Amino acid sequence: MQHDYDYLIVGSGFGGSVSALRLAEKGYSVAVMEMGRRWTPDNLPRTNWSLSRYLWAPVLGLRGFLSLRLFRHVMILHGNAVGGGSITYAQTLLVPPAKVWSDGSWAGLDDWDKVMPGHYATAKRMLGVTQNRILGPADHALQKMAEAAGVGDSFYRTDVGVFFGKPGDAPGTRYPDPYFGGAGPERRSCQGCGGCMVGCRHGAKNTLDQNYLYLAEKLGAQVHAETKVVDIRPLNGTGGADGYEVIVKPSFGLFGKERRCTARHVVLAASSLGTQGLLMRLKDRGSLPRISGELGRRVRTNAESILGVRYPHGRQDMSKGIAIGSGIYIDEHTHIEAVRYPAGSDSMGTLFTMLTGGKPGPTRPLYWLAAVLGLLARGPLKALRFLLPFGFARETVIFLCMQTLEGHIDMRWKRRWWWPFGKAMVSEGQPIPTFIPEANAFAEKAAKATGGIPMSSMSEIFLNVPMTAHCMGGCAMADSPDKGVIDAQNRVFGYKNLYVVDGSMLGANLGVNPSLTITALAERAMSFIPKKGVGRMVVERVEAEVVEA
Repeated sequence: MQHDYDYLIVGSGFGGSVSALRLAEKGYSVAVMEMGRRWTPDNLPRTNWSLSRYLWAPVLGLRGFLSLRLFRHVMILHGNAVGGGSITYAQTLLVPPAKVWSDGSWAGLDDWDKVMPGHYATAKRMLGVTQNRILGPADHALQKMAEAAGVGDSFYRTDVGVFFGKPGDAPGTRYPDPYFGGAGPERRSCQGCGGCMVGCRHGAKNTLDQNYLYLAEKLGAQVHAETKVVDIRPLNGTGGADGYEVIVKPSFGLFGKERRCTARHVVLAASSLGTQGLLMRLKDRGSLPRISGELGRRVRTNAESILGVRYPHGRQDMSKGIAIGSGIYIDEHTHIEAVRYPAGSDSMGTLFTMLTGGKPGPTRPLYWLAAVLGLLARGPLKALRFLLPFGFARETVIFLCMQTLEGHIDMRWKRRWWWPFGKAMVSEGQPIPTFIPEANAFAEKAAKATGGIPMSSMSEIFLNVPMTAHCMGGCAMADSPDKGVIDAQNRVFGYKNLYVVDGSMLGANLGVNPSLTITALAERAMSFIPKKGVGRMVVERVEAEVVEA
């Protein structure tokens, strides 16, 4: 059969961009359908107060690249853009502890300890991973805090995807492509402005549109921005053997015209939440009814908590540096990174308030009120400055706290009681911990040691849910459809020529930022796909041998 594309990829994040490049290199025709916009230095928001260009909520007219989704169990932050979450992530690229491969649904599917180092090495080379060279005031503060807590020896500089240039050259120096022998774009060295998560406008951050996706487009891969996939159906009722019909429409606007295309293979790489939601919708409407019932099971969040310490009227500018420049371990399970936003990007301050004790639940706001009244009594002006978001980026060290301990929720496709007109993805199961007691204790010690005020997220206190930027799992890799959604080669159980290659494939809590692992696993997934023509030749030879026998 003739198809419009050999491979159609849904999403252009770490899984989608890796897939696009490796498939294009193997000679396939590739299309990437990306719901988000293509961002350049000219259209990136100046600060995150520019909500229409920072936040993603098309229904509200917000066409940015960061989505905040609130569920009953958790608030999840994730990206929508050409280049996926790489446009807004903090480019922290860490290898998880080796023990994660013996946990969860993927345990025993491969000799992970032997296989993964090679794929991690490839991912690091492609993403330009190097050790952070710029320690800003927030990093020095974290080191001082770690020493006060007795864990100073655990302080480290993060491994990041940032171009720092040659030692001795001025920040912002222009260089020809330093990574791909001249095949990549021109770059500029990092200026340490802290603007990584509002979109790097200086060419120093190694976003996917500067490496994997850039090279894929040079090889002919077509990236269709602002294009939403609304249906995927196997052609001719063959379970995908003949390929798929894919229906797309514009991401923005209520009455965009739908368009049909066909593909021999489909790769779902729309992020953990995006892929889960799309598959749930298609399973429910009958387009892909054979999807495993394990879809949406065991969604993990790295057991995260987001805290901080703020210094109202502080003299040091905590926004200087890179988004996440350093980290520490406060125990064998708990990892904390120092995070920052650029000066003036204070809107995230609306999500934080006074660190509060007490047990999770309806009484915790009372503890918060008591803490705030106490702060006001000690110094009204300082308290008012602390409670208002203005100046937040310059005055705050944000703590991203993660744990490797097992814990998960489930996502299901249901009608919500307050909106009976359609179904949506909702969270179920036992609540995950609202906060990490060890991390809260550290924040209190850190604030006391450095003269700041400890902070926690509003969602923890008033909604009794944690906040995370690392949603993983839901289409986990496993040895059967009774335990997961995809097999050890990322093929969807129950269908042919259908793959999942994004954060939803992860089978265990990583305890570190997942982007590097998603990239490495995507490299592994693409290694199983032969060059164009080779696979068909093998099939024809086997069929001939069978006929002859």
